[in-house]
Amino acid sequence: MSEISPAARSDLAPNGRLRVGINFGNALLTKRDPQPGGIAVDLARELASRLGVPLEIVPFESAGGLADSASKGAWEVGFLGAEPQRANEISFTAPYVEIESTYIVPAGSPLNSIEDVDRDGVRIAISAKSAYDLYLSRTLKHATLVRAQGSPAALKLFVSEKLDALAGLKPLLINDVEKIPGARLMEGRFSVVQQAVGTPKGHDAGAKYLSEFVEDVKASGLVARVMEKNGIRGVSVAPKA
Repeated sequence: MSEISPAARSDLAPNGRLRVGINFGNALLTKRDPQPGGIAVDLARELASRLGVPLEIVPFESAGGLADSASKGAWEVGFLGAEPQRANEISFTAPYVEIESTYIVPAGSPLNSIEDVDRDGVRIAISAKSAYDLYLSRTLKHATLVRAQGSPAALKLFVSEKLDALAGLKPLLINDVEKIPGARLMEGRFSVVQQAVGTPKGHDAGAKYLSEFVEDVKASGLVARVMEKNGIRGVSVAPKA
């Protein structure tokens, strides 16, 4: 990829350091113990290395909180799902990984397919302002979304309120379903979350460099290697843009 231009460097590291917003609520892409790590953090470190500046991680507990802070000057680069609603404030790259989203339903549920879930009276637990919340908010016509702050809270809400379904990222739901006696993971998917890299709108040179960076780390195999290093399954390297 091309050398970083002065304009791109100014966009991405205006104070001589790379401030990267990371959603630690996504256990597939991040981890905190014993220190920050995971796919997103490893790629952020690679980006800082290429820029030749220190990395400053700006932590968030949810993708919604990360996205909402885009216009507040909290970070110059963010790792989060690319959604049309977020694109009003954030310039996104093509995705670097893709993650399927589906539902868990409780024991004895009459819901047998993804299509069955969108019915009158069906209540779905979901992590507020997640990429799949934004998707279902656009597409559901009958079912009701019941929001919680983060995936663990959505799981607790699903169980405690005896809701009809729990929406989430499939690899995480595979683990969650084992915690609920009789619960069932639905076959298929209702969406594919496209995890991308973004920068606040108006940073055009920085956005161009980030797009080149994402294509390079996919093509070079780096994304696949950090997935393997972190032992993550159920996540796919996104195809070339």
